[in-house]
Amino acid sequence: MNVLVTGGAGFIGTHLLRALIADHQVTVVDNFSPQVHGTTDMLADDLCRSVRLVRGDVRDAALWTEVLPEQEAVIHLAAETGTGQSMYAVTQYEQVNLGGTAMLCEQLLKGRGYQVERLIVASSRALYGEGAYRCGAHGIVYPSSRSTADKKHGLFDPLCPICAHTVQPIPTPESAPAQPSSFYGLTKQVQEQMILMFGRLLGTPAIALRYQNVFGPGQSLANPYTGILAIFSNLAKESRSISVFEDGKESRDFVYVDDVVAATRQALIKPIQGSHAVNVGSGISTTVQEVAREIVAFYGSGSEIKVTGAFRDGDIRHGRADLSKVAALLGYNPRWSFQEGLREFLRWAQERAPATGQAKYEASLKELRDQGLLHG
Repeated sequence: MNVLVTGGAGFIGTHLLRALIADHQVTVVDNFSPQVHGTTDMLADDLCRSVRLVRGDVRDAALWTEVLPEQEAVIHLAAETGTGQSMYAVTQYEQVNLGGTAMLCEQLLKGRGYQVERLIVASSRALYGEGAYRCGAHGIVYPSSRSTADKKHGLFDPLCPICAHTVQPIPTPESAPAQPSSFYGLTKQVQEQMILMFGRLLGTPAIALRYQNVFGPGQSLANPYTGILAIFSNLAKESRSISVFEDGKESRDFVYVDDVVAATRQALIKPIQGSHAVNVGSGISTTVQEVAREIVAFYGSGSEIKVTGAFRDGDIRHGRADLSKVAALLGYNPRWSFQEGLREFLRWAQERAPATGQAKYEASLKELRDQGLLHG
């Protein structure tokens, strides 16, 4: 197929391109945002020879008229990412994540003669907010965002929205209500609804892939808004102390990038009809404190792990994906454990951590604190 990949020069995008170029004609759109790419404004040499690269911004209507004709599939990865930053860079996230997607949908409507036969959008587990829990008295419940007042008193766990008693996290299914805790999560909720809605309107199969916490070689080591693994790695290499938010028991579903690529490729080639949203994760949760310990152990670092009790507005407590739907629809089953993937990432990062990474991270924390979004 002729496949258009927006944001294709990014972390997930470059891994995906290498999985597609053997079988498909690929066009890449990317604006090489300095926050993500630093001073790099080019794809790797092997990809440059194999794809058509169009430098441009998804908010530019003229871009879509240039790249959409003759495309048979669109994989829309381009987006601003990062929950913390989204809580104050609201206009930027709205314009890129929603405005850019609106431009795509509008052009698809205008060009009903286009050959697009498949729409895929990178969504996020962030749209669930806290996600699914089990209450002993009321069964499966979906707590709303935790209050700042509770967290200031060290009460980090969500409570049953009916009886206010303790609840236990369980894998979150796609049927869970959307209750985003961050503006980023809200934009991903609306973005996926747009793609699925216009897919139905155009009669084009559409899939929203609700990625969990994606990691692996190639992710930005200098962007402080998109992952604790890079942050902790930079600190551990220099044996600097690692500060862990809340009580360190908050957990995430870390999914290795090769598994994400496999799911995305299946979404492209699997025969489906209609519009669907599916989780893409590992199905296993790992605490942030455990992540820090694994990284310190890998480097043999002298870093002290400090559990600070500090917290950011917009963060969730636990994340773990229910993968039953994606297994049934796309035949997806993750192959990488967190420990195996982490070793691959850390081996890659060992020689690449930029000197500016820590300074940028500290600057990002100051921004959050100045905006009243970082407490403790």
